[in-house]
Amino acid sequence: MNAFTQSVASYIPQGRHLKGLLVVLVGSLFCLWLNNSLNIWTNGRIVGLSSLTLAILIGIVLGNTVYPSVAERLGEGVGFAKGQILRLAIMFYGFKLTLTQIASVGMPAIMSDALVLTSTFLLTYWLGTKWLKIDKQTTLLIGSGASICGAAAVIAAEPVVKAEAHKVTIAVATVVVFGTIAMLLYPFLYHLGWLQPWLSAQDYGVYTGATIHEVAQVVVAGNAISPEVGNTAVVTKMIRVMMLAPFLLILSFALTPSSNEANGGKKSLLLSFMARAKQVKVPWFAFIFIVVVLLHTWLPMSASFEQTMVKLDDVLLTMAMFALGLTTHLGAIKQAGVKPLILGAIMFGWLIIGGGLINVGIGFI
Repeated sequence: MNAFTQSVASYIPQGRHLKGLLVVLVGSLFCLWLNNSLNIWTNGRIVGLSSLTLAILIGIVLGNTVYPSVAERLGEGVGFAKGQILRLAIMFYGFKLTLTQIASVGMPAIMSDALVLTSTFLLTYWLGTKWLKIDKQTTLLIGSGASICGAAAVIAAEPVVKAEAHKVTIAVATVVVFGTIAMLLYPFLYHLGWLQPWLSAQDYGVYTGATIHEVAQVVVAGNAISPEVGNTAVVTKMIRVMMLAPFLLILSFALTPSSNEANGGKKSLLLSFMARAKQVKVPWFAFIFIVVVLLHTWLPMSASFEQTMVKLDDVLLTMAMFALGLTTHLGAIKQAGVKPLILGAIMFGWLIIGGGLINVGIGFI
């Protein structure tokens, strides 16, 4: 059996996985139902709340109460959900995006997304590791969530960073806390008139999509102004999401040690690059994500098929988050202290002010 066949086979659940997968599936379906029901029960007053947030919160509660007593029987299935199911979810995320969406907002949105992503991630890494002295894995995950697409980016980066469950949960927590604040703060500042001198309604949509963490939060903040602004914000956010795949590849390369340095040799720059590239563990699921986006753009697909794939991806993502919550121990989170939240707060401020300056600057180009 070659490596490709083994890789494909690893995505087929075995008998030992079924009990754990069934529990995770039931939990994820409950979270999806609860999220929809809360919006109905409250007439939409609970805004920006996603099934991913509910899944990790409920998972943590169960993971620190009921789950430990059955972890031995369910552990392999829960681990399968955290690994293979997560990667499948990232691949199928491509059914939510098309290249046509990029053309609808133009180059300013692409430039804004690229600059916000790069500056936010690099600043997070420098502040987290150099100033706050937070461990590298947690810092990378917080940077991924803040700079790209919130919880989905955190859990997509986890296989590359190889972080423990509690570090992933800490990073997701920063997304939930500060993304929710941003979702409510941006429209408030706009309606107060503080943003109009600098940003038109269209610019506000780009600004929102380029700087708020989660897609659901962007939807709320954009549509609070108008449906047209909401569309611009969501498309800008989707472009930012599409940058996830190249980001993961670059991150994987950056985390791979240089063989030249390890051997103490003096290879040429080209030879050193080639040797290092051979060691990179390519996050191939990210490339399949891009392929799915291309297929979704170019191949005719029925609306019912697209809706089915989007719903399937929502279930898979929720399963991965629920499994993550089950394996997260509060004691490990407490040991992390307040520094990750401080870092998340600083980057929240940067996204508001720095992201705003980037958007204003692009507007003058």
